[in-house]
Amino acid sequence: MSNHQFSHNAVVVPKVRTKFRQINTPIPVPESLPTLHDLARYESRSMHGQLPVVWDRAEDFQVWDRFGNCWIDFTSTIFVANAGHANPLVKKAIQQQLDNGLFHSYTFATEIRAQYLKKLVEFTPAQFQKAFLLSAGTEATECAVKLMRLHGQVVGKRQGGIISFEESMHGRTMGAQMLGGTPASRAWIGYADPNIHRLPVPYPWTLQREDGNRISGRERFHQDIDGLRSRGVNFKKDICGFIIESYIGWGAVFYPKDYMQALDEFAKENRILVAFDDIQGGFGRTGRLFAYQHYEVEPDLICCGKGITSSLPLSAVLGRASIMDLPDVGSMSSTHSANPLSCAAGLANIEAIESLNLISESRRKGEILFSKLDEVQMRFPERIAYVLGKGLLGALIVHDPASGRPDSDLATKVCERAMQKGLLLVHTGRESIKIGPPLTIPDAALLEGIGVLAESIEEVAVSRGAN
Repeated sequence: MSNHQFSHNAVVVPKVRTKFRQINTPIPVPESLPTLHDLARYESRSMHGQLPVVWDRAEDFQVWDRFGNCWIDFTSTIFVANAGHANPLVKKAIQQQLDNGLFHSYTFATEIRAQYLKKLVEFTPAQFQKAFLLSAGTEATECAVKLMRLHGQVVGKRQGGIISFEESMHGRTMGAQMLGGTPASRAWIGYADPNIHRLPVPYPWTLQREDGNRISGRERFHQDIDGLRSRGVNFKKDICGFIIESYIGWGAVFYPKDYMQALDEFAKENRILVAFDDIQGGFGRTGRLFAYQHYEVEPDLICCGKGITSSLPLSAVLGRASIMDLPDVGSMSSTHSANPLSCAAGLANIEAIESLNLISESRRKGEILFSKLDEVQMRFPERIAYVLGKGLLGALIVHDPASGRPDSDLATKVCERAMQKGLLLVHTGRESIKIGPPLTIPDAALLEGIGVLAESIEEVAVSRGAN
């Protein structure tokens, strides 16, 4: 992971004024620096690393500061604002709940909680019969692990074995961080859970045989499973669950469909539950309601968050009633679980997705996005190794043309240049540039943003001495 930091030195940049963008000042704005300095002084640096723009308000697909600058947002605040920033339906629902005066209820019953849960379960695929509401995605993934291990006890598994993937991202709490990441990112924990096993990610650049032919996803899965078996893992007796990030977040990397179908078949043969962490990919982001649906499998559990409200903190685990009801009464709760404001926002978010046809719009706009990203790759083939993603989720994987190695510095500089031109991109700190605008973005703004991205790549490449 790169430790790139953006400069807080104000830079005079060309002024921009289009229908969707406006840059009137040096960037970062000199008057915004006291705010950035206060954050640096009083807030843990772990919260920092994003572009030095001090947000003032956001509506639909645009973000403003209070100095007259306006950006096209290709981040959705990291895949939260799927239905658009300050979506009118969501905003109205939150305001009505505020006016009602019920801000918190813990696990005491409320009508809005019942209404939302009913709508959520009815909105999702039929195998999801019940839900458990929480506040953050990391809580949802930890809950899924608990449910899978409880189920393992019921069916007679000796160990609470969980299989996840290296370099996956399941949250920031300790259990969630044990599941994925890299050995270096887990080192702070101080010990390893012997019942967590990890498979390597079948990245597209790793699916080649020595003879140059492509290995199928199905064959790759069985090779990887054999690797665990050779280390003494007993799947029938000791493994109770797979947890899978529906796509590998840092690069919008989807698994081969036949890989995931082989995994699903293997799980069923060995009485292993399958849970998808769809926190980044859910609620229409990839052109389907959930990202896992691209694999044409039916998981036992799904973890949701981020786009679940397009606004306020809320997450959920959904699954079959027989699994969801395994914990005893009162044995699972969360202080802000089913918060009335968040439930109101979640209910309105589903209504917005339905009324605006945002799932089909994500699919349609995704075709525009990827046709243009392919053109960008053709312009810079020496810089862009892969174009990945689905729907309104995209990633450019960039590398250094001289060495062929990942080029996180280029990705950082492109994000910074785009910011100076009125476009906000997702800065991963790695060799990827991620793209995820609100699903409500107009076609014209989407095209303009892609044009700014291409300009930024060209300008950065030229400044680094590229031909």
